[in-house]
Amino acid sequence: MNYVDFPASRKMDFTAIGRLCIDLNANEINRPMEDTMTFTKYVGGSPANIAIGMSRLGLKTAFVGKIADDQMGRFIHRYLENNGIDTSNVVTDDTGAVTGLAFTEIKSPTDCSILMYRDNVADLKLKAGEVQEQLIADSRVLLISGTALAQSPSREAVFQALAYAKRHGVVIVFDLDYRPYTWTSPEETAVYYNLAAEKCDILLGTREEFDMMEAFDHNPDRSDQVTARKWFDFSAKIVVIKHGKQGSIAYTREGQSHRADSYPARVVKTFGAGDSYAAGFLYGLMQGWTIEQSMGYGSAAACIVISSHSCSDAMPTVEQVNDYIERCNRGEITVP
Repeated sequence: MNYVDFPASRKMDFTAIGRLCIDLNANEINRPMEDTMTFTKYVGGSPANIAIGMSRLGLKTAFVGKIADDQMGRFIHRYLENNGIDTSNVVTDDTGAVTGLAFTEIKSPTDCSILMYRDNVADLKLKAGEVQEQLIADSRVLLISGTALAQSPSREAVFQALAYAKRHGVVIVFDLDYRPYTWTSPEETAVYYNLAAEKCDILLGTREEFDMMEAFDHNPDRSDQVTARKWFDFSAKIVVIKHGKQGSIAYTREGQSHRADSYPARVVKTFGAGDSYAAGFLYGLMQGWTIEQSMGYGSAAACIVISSHSCSDAMPTVEQVNDYIERCNRGEITVP
């Protein structure tokens, strides 16, 4: 059963809009950041990672965003192009804004944190008038992420992209991607998240992120069913609620819930799991697989990324995901 009807063949399979930044991942792992002396530079930002993941899986992918007119911005642009991502709607800022930086701390495989520098960042300077309607019209899927809603003019750019996607029958995915340090208040966050979510076909987020969205709702038991049911009154066809180690549950408009088996991983760090999961899950749905198959594929992709030092560089190919699943099934990969 196809829970989401993706448009037939278009010029682009997948287009993402939002954050483009730099990840600086600690090289000296299993220690606090205060004691970390060197970092390795990668392209980062959840929508960027997901787009890179989709391109690695063989889909025709594009990005809508804004980069700083500096060395870091040029690094991001070159990286996207080298990964086969259409950058025709990646705009260069002219206001002197800078590239956002994310320093990562890897104290242990389960104790990781991120220190963000997000003042005057270029990705939040994207304007509504800079979003190309034709690129979105030529796409099968548009992915938005919550961070891009945090400030104007990026906020308006996302809503303009949503309007174009609705106009042209594009499937819209909302990766909640809640980062509290970019918002001014919980109330502001809930308002704009809800306004965006009403327009989306697929919602992906953690239980805590959905809790944040329900600031004005009555769901004292934090019930997944109550959460999902709300969005089925709008455009949503699938709502995926992630529960960390307990796995994810996908709810559908028909009242069904779906789980998938998880895979073992030799974890290096925890961040990047959600982005690789999203890429694998959406790839499966776009192939016409069942929700369970798609969730399993996303879980395997996530295991590959959390077993690596990087996020964007580690986004796997179809061959790598298939090989990982086969090795797990043969018992060759186990948790130490």
